[in-house]
Amino acid sequence: MTTGNFWDTEVWSFIITVTMLLGAMMVANMLRRSIKPLRKMLIPSSVLGGFLLLIVNFIYKQIFNGESMFSAQMMEVITYHGLGLGFVAMSLRRVEKNSDQRLKSFDTGVAVVGGYLIQAVVGLVLSTALFYIMQKGFAASGLLLPMGYGQGPGQAYNWGRTYENLWGFDNGTSFGLTVAAMGFVAASVGGVIYLNLLRRKGRFSGSLGAEVTEAEDSKEAVTAKGEIPLSESLDKLTVQVALVFIGYIMAYLIMIGFNALINTGILGDFGVNTVQPLVWGFNFLFGTLCALVLKGILGFCRKKNIIHREYTSNFMQSRIAGFMFDIMVVASIAAIDLSAFTHAEFIVPLLCICIAGAVATYFYLAKLCPIVYPDYSDEAFLSLYGMLTGTASTGVILLREKDPRFETPAANNLVYQQPWAIAFGFPMLLMLGFAPKGTVQLFATIGLCALLFVAMLIILLRKKIFRKKK
Repeated sequence: MTTGNFWDTEVWSFIITVTMLLGAMMVANMLRRSIKPLRKMLIPSSVLGGFLLLIVNFIYKQIFNGESMFSAQMMEVITYHGLGLGFVAMSLRRVEKNSDQRLKSFDTGVAVVGGYLIQAVVGLVLSTALFYIMQKGFAASGLLLPMGYGQGPGQAYNWGRTYENLWGFDNGTSFGLTVAAMGFVAASVGGVIYLNLLRRKGRFSGSLGAEVTEAEDSKEAVTAKGEIPLSESLDKLTVQVALVFIGYIMAYLIMIGFNALINTGILGDFGVNTVQPLVWGFNFLFGTLCALVLKGILGFCRKKNIIHREYTSNFMQSRIAGFMFDIMVVASIAAIDLSAFTHAEFIVPLLCICIAGAVATYFYLAKLCPIVYPDYSDEAFLSLYGMLTGTASTGVILLREKDPRFETPAANNLVYQQPWAIAFGFPMLLMLGFAPKGTVQLFATIGLCALLFVAMLIILLRKKIFRKKK
């Protein structure tokens, strides 16, 4: 029995919100295509759309006495689930790797974790110093730098909200989302600077923000050999979406299991304050693992002739992931609470952390890429810098300026590095719930992150170190 009418606002609120998000992206894309300087800045349409919606909503609030155009809670939910669903779709794609690709995937995963760690060290050192100088703020807020820059808006929201609810970080959610938004700006600025340096050195002759042709953009076939047909009794897109949601619900059931264990009290305060936020904050990680399991089950059934065709489509899963990430980005930026900027203890750490994080990431990769990727160091830098300040799609946008047809392995490295990044980055994830507990834990986290960063460098520079010893 229904509790309302079809003409009630609540019935249409989700549709209205999604339409606003998509409409903002469409307007942003038209502006980006028609305004040449804006196109040259290499800002993704989803990011620009988020800022447009943020500004329009701010003006709307001034006119209508603080009333918002949309529910901030709904925006946060879209951000949270968009991240998880996007990662499931990416993980369901079929990949083929050779030995060289496996090695470079390993190195890229380690390099990505190294980027997280240097961002964590820089962010924590600055936030701790500013906390003691200003006697205000939240000392562990620097850990939101690798979450916002390295992991993107979804994780910035997850951990900003966790720090706000569990550890009393006022405006923590807005802080985290603002770091993520600034990350996209840092990606665009750093990418443009690097491409102009390459132009001066004669290693880049393209036009910034040039339109990609259809031939360059058609990296994957719509229907590959052996896949299910486009339209049968069940539409092919319906099957792809169903697989994504099945994988995500598998992750939800696992997280519910962890929650049941925590609620027994067997893990004490550690379970409530550390394990529970980690489990629910890393929904994308569980989604990735469950997607791999689901893909393995489908592969096993194919080998045993239980099913006779490939049910996953690389082309469609890439499009689903792209949609999820785009809508996640625009929703996360639109959800930023601008009222938080009226507090000085919010603005100063934010500016210092974001600027220092961008500079540290830039120089870390500028020194590392020529050593680890000697054959395509420029392409590797652009893809990794874009990803470590924005998202994987930002890395692809920067890479496309130098390598429009993806002829180097840089694009594949972004996809295949994920399991290694999860494996090597797991110790750092545990520190997210450890650092806010006290001064000792805070400084211990800085020291541990620094040691882990050195370990990542040793792994990446192993060949160079070995040659010197020899």
